[in-house]
Amino acid sequence: MSTEDRSYWDQHYQQHLTDPYPPPYPLLFEYIPPVTDGSAPRALDLAGGLGQNGLWLAEQGYVVDIIDISRVALLRAQEEINRRAIRRVNLLKADVDSAELKPNTYAVLCVCFYLKRGLFSRLRASVQSGGRVVYAAYNKRYQRIAPDTAPDDLLEVGELAGYFADWHILHNVEDSHISHIVALKP
Repeated sequence: MSTEDRSYWDQHYQQHLTDPYPPPYPLLFEYIPPVTDGSAPRALDLAGGLGQNGLWLAEQGYVVDIIDISRVALLRAQEEINRRAIRRVNLLKADVDSAELKPNTYAVLCVCFYLKRGLFSRLRASVQSGGRVVYAAYNKRYQRIAPDTAPDDLLEVGELAGYFADWHILHNVEDSHISHIVALKP
């Protein structure tokens, strides 16, 4: 991402500072189990924005890294962390495109509405064996709603499942304009 991208997202979140804090992505409720054994597995909320997914994961017992380029978004996430007295969250301001992702680190990887095809091999490698990915992104059908969206920013219908074809697919749905997947790494 560029400085222009960073400015765009800071401005976007600045304009929405008074909006209600958003809920977590619904697939998390159904497919990500809470930690019950006292361990502290790690989770990553990549391009996490306000961090609603990462905060929910932390409340389920995960140690969470939330990475986003927007300082404004991460400051709002910090306010919510303080308000809810949530622990075990690391807010990391970084360019998601070049963020360091160590192999076999995360039990859960969550990416919602961010797409960079060149990251898929690093994302897959960052998940531990037995770990899960929850991924959602707009597909080409989104151009019916937002015709000015760059085609490279949209998945082909069926493309997302291809990135995880060698994983155990728990959920794979192509809604009208959103591709969703939940997959378990072998």
